[in-house]
Parts: sequence; C-alpha cells; structure tokens
Amino acid sequence: MSAFSQVIQTEAELRDILGYAGPIAQNKVIPDIDDICRAFIEESPFVLFGSASANGDMDVSPKGDPAGFVQVMDSRTLLIPDRPGNRRGDTLSNIVQNPNVGLLFLVPGRKETLRVNGTAQIVRDEAVRGRFVMQGKLPIFVIAVTVKESFFHCTKCVVRSELWSADQTNDHLLSLGAVIIQHAKLDMSIEEADAEMREDEKNGLY
Repeated sequence: MSAFSQVIQTEAELRDILGYAGPIAQNKVIPDIDDICRAFIEESPFVLFGSASANGDMDVSPKGDPAGFVQVMDSRTLLIPDRPGNRRGDTLSNIVQNPNVGLLFLVPGRKETLRVNGTAQIVRDEAVRGRFVMQGKLPIFVIAVTVKESFFHCTKCVVRSELWSADQTNDHLLSLGAVIIQHAKLDMSIEEADAEMREDEKNGLY
C-alpha cells in the first residue's frame, strides 16, 4: 500500500498529464558514437554508470579519472577502466547478471550532459587493459560497452542545480570518515577514519 493518494500507475495516465516529446527530443537519439559525442567523451573526467541485477536491484556508480579516460574504441564501443575500489563490485556483479547499462557523461563547466545506453562486458584482455596504464599499473578489468543509443540531455537540470557554481559551499556536511563510522558502526575516532580516507586517496587510486 502506498503512503500517497495520487499515484500514476499506467502509461496512459502518465501521458494524459505529461504528453509526448516533440520531434527534436524524439529525433536527437543516434545509434552510435559520432564525432560530436566522441569529442564530449574525450573531455569528460566523470561518468555515472547505471546497472541492474538480474532481479532488478539498481545501482549507479560514479567513475572518474583524467579527462578522456573513457576511450572510444569505435563508433559502437566504449572502453572504461575499472580502477581499485572497495571490492564490493556492484557494477561488475550486475553486468555479469544483466548486461544492460546506462551512462551519463559530465564535463566540468558544461551545462549539457551526454547519455549513452547499451550492453556491457567485463574484459580481461591484456592488450585492452594495457591501454589504461596509470602510475605503472594496469586496471584489473575493463568494461566494454556496446552502444545502442546516445543523445545529449538538455541543460535545465544543471542550470537549476547551479552545479558548477563557485559560490556553493558544503562545509556543514559530515566528513566521509564520520559518515562511515556511523553507517558501518566502527569503533574508531573521526580523525582516524578521515586519515584512512586521505591515505587511500593518496596511495590507492590505481
């Protein structure tokens, strides 16, 4: 039972209120990565990677590296290095179960974003992994995405959020160390936890 009294439950209900996209929004979707998309990807240091397990549990994982870290192998294939993390492997596990993925590329200072949908594989080919050496280290895996569609998203959400505004501050938020202590119920001080986070940032990036 829902806690809300007015819940949209059918496509017909949704479209009665929302309506339909116009021809520009409908026709802007392309089935590959063209030169315009490639240029944007080459300037992007950050991508949000959406995936789902076989039973539909969702995950969105942030991935970042120097701009251009996602490589366009060809017009239908993107290569993304999987850098060291906490070994949860949520994205990787989902790909094994369900290859359908969605990507959202951001470029600092740009209002538009690039959306790419497709299917993914986890690749171990040494020649492919060798394309992503950083600080002398190979990634353990590379995610290869076969592109089904790509399109640029309008600027309104970034404009509304003032995402790249230099005036925004967030010093009132808890540090990551403080958050982890509470969520994981750790018996350590905030200073110790924050120090571990800084050490991991310094020595565990690759």
